[in-house]
Amino acid sequence: MIPLNITGHEVEKLEDPFGLLSGDRYEFFIELDVEEEDELYSEKGVGLKVIYVSDENGDKITNYYFYERESEKVLDFELEEDEEELVLAYCRENAVE
Repeated sequence: MIPLNITGHEVEKLEDPFGLLSGDRYEFFIELDVEEEDELYSEKGVGLKVIYVSDENGDKITNYYFYERESEKVLDFELEEDEEELVLAYCRENAVE
């Protein structure tokens, strides 16, 4: 398990100009503090981009990926189930209108 130490985030509510999608969608750029010994570590910093959806069916993450913050290079890692639950809870608490 990657110990997710969230240090900050930016969030933006995504607009659906044609009204085709139900619920609210948010794009999160989550900043992570990763220990040097972890295989996810990068000197350029590590972030997690998340698309979070809140609608009549509940809250969910529809897409995410890790990236190097300085270069924006996508990193090939996945969240474990408990980590995804932690990120979902974080997004739920920090979604803004």
